[in-house]
Amino acid sequence: QGPELARAATTVNTREVTDHALRGRILDRRGAPFVANSYETVVTVQRSVLVDAKDGGRDLVTRVAAVLDLPFDRLWGKTMLCGTAGAPAAPACFNGSPYVPIPLASGVDARRALTLVEQPEKFPGVGVATSPARDYARPAGALAPHLLGWVARADAEEVSGSGGRVDADDLVGRSGLEAQYDSVLRGTNGRTVVAIDPRGIVTDTVSVTPPVAGRDVMTHLDARLQARTEVALARAVSHAHSLKFRADTGAAVVLDVTSGAVVAAASYPYYDPSVFAGGISSAELARLTSPALGSPLTSRLTAETFPPASTFKVISVPAAVNAGAQLTGRYDCSPNVSVGGRLFNNFESRGYGLIDLHRALVVSCDTVFYRLAYAAWLAQGGLAAPTGAADPFVAMAKAFGLGRRTGVDVPGEAAGRVPDRAWKEEYWLATKDATCRRAATGYPEVARTDRQRADYLGRLATENCTAGYQYRAGDAVNFSIGQGDTAVTILQMAGVYAAIANGGTLWQPQVAAAYRSGDGSTTAIAPKRVATVPLRRDVLAYVRAALGEVTRPGGSAGTAFAGFPQARYPVAGKTGTGEVFGKQATAWFAGYGPTTKPRYAVVVVVGQGGSGSKVAAPAVRQIFDAILALGL
Repeated sequence: QGPELARAATTVNTREVTDHALRGRILDRRGAPFVANSYETVVTVQRSVLVDAKDGGRDLVTRVAAVLDLPFDRLWGKTMLCGTAGAPAAPACFNGSPYVPIPLASGVDARRALTLVEQPEKFPGVGVATSPARDYARPAGALAPHLLGWVARADAEEVSGSGGRVDADDLVGRSGLEAQYDSVLRGTNGRTVVAIDPRGIVTDTVSVTPPVAGRDVMTHLDARLQARTEVALARAVSHAHSLKFRADTGAAVVLDVTSGAVVAAASYPYYDPSVFAGGISSAELARLTSPALGSPLTSRLTAETFPPASTFKVISVPAAVNAGAQLTGRYDCSPNVSVGGRLFNNFESRGYGLIDLHRALVVSCDTVFYRLAYAAWLAQGGLAAPTGAADPFVAMAKAFGLGRRTGVDVPGEAAGRVPDRAWKEEYWLATKDATCRRAATGYPEVARTDRQRADYLGRLATENCTAGYQYRAGDAVNFSIGQGDTAVTILQMAGVYAAIANGGTLWQPQVAAAYRSGDGSTTAIAPKRVATVPLRRDVLAYVRAALGEVTRPGGSAGTAFAGFPQARYPVAGKTGTGEVFGKQATAWFAGYGPTTKPRYAVVVVVGQGGSGSKVAAPAVRQIFDAILALGL
């Protein structure tokens, strides 16, 4: 029993203190820190003091908030364990262990905090500590919040499930690179075991295990280009607003076509990630997640999809050739065409007569592609075609990576949608009951303000109730111009244009380039080749030549690129203006350059932004201006 009692005594008379490891930094390609470390002052309160108070500690927290000059609700939310009744959503609640002091507020003014501990009789149970914090340096003025992400204190589940590797005071990545590479950035905490006497006073240090700092994550991002890309996107949104468009969302991407490296990427609306550094109130969190304010936390780079509109036509040309169209053939670009008893119009109802596919791309003639897609639909069997019928347009879209995640190293990526026959049937089965109910009841809530729209929705519900599983001619022709139920992320379209530029290679988009340890050793992250798109060389050259004319005088982006040094740095691309029922048009431009030796694909999309040529193309022009100015 003697040894056991001795061990028990040792256990009782020692305490373990965690020495927190510094989190690794996130750097741009030149070593400039996007995210570094600092220390912040944290005000804590003992849970027992709140529990014992008759009012649950509300009066105490009110007085603390007054001294710190912070909103009461921000501090009060932190007194509640996440998931309990009345608690706000994380991270505005307390996610840590119920057995440690509650961090009421972080990043507070140290002088104000000391006022609290100097008056223990007025602020019982209140303490002050320092804690590592993330510092957002904004190199060259760049924010990049949707790529970098944000951190919060570890929750109880993460602590208990970590095997001692994660402490309640540790920062854990919640989004972006902070989450994707959390295990790389976090490092390993140290431990100091001290001996204490019965009064709780430290008498000796038993052992010390020093902390090991996390590794830095080096990115492919160029902070200078990132800042200018953010400005170009903001200008595009502002310009759309001046044209009376809502322009509530948007994104811009610069992709290295030779490797898939993400050199710059911006999302609108944006937010400042430092808002999380000192703790966030439920009101602030509500603002960042409010649909009415554009849900700034949502990344339009990865999590939101848009109809690709005419940028999709670079897929439709090789698809049409695979279906039998001739590169030397001439096709009718009429103002409209009747398909399946419905009239489909050309954009702005323009007609160009008989033209080839090259011209159809340059002037973005919808009716040429309508006819080609309709012919392919009929050849497959029309309405009688089986669900698995081979569709050259669908096959080519999937070959370019649409309908599946790109694999970018940022969490929360959407897969998009290629609405083929199988999807149409699955969607009908999943929504049939609700659709049939609407067919019976109509849309009275819509009719109160818009009778015409309510009638249209009612007719649609009646039709889809019984025959919504059918892949109609209208579905096929809409798909050929990137409309209908087609949905893509901007990263997917950047990958499409990168593949056109580089000869058919699909690369996995990659933000991180390497990990770097404290001793200077670096572990590179190799580029990942996903697939090779089956493109005939003559078809590829044909598409490239047409895209090269889009940015020249007479092309749909000719005005946007007027004065650009095309002789020195020729740029190719395609405009797109996507139609979404009940919303304003989506503005697109996707391009690459220089065409003589392609290096970068640049894509801009503005949701409800109007015309691609007037809103998105000028933003892409500005980004290429920046690439040239920076010598990239």
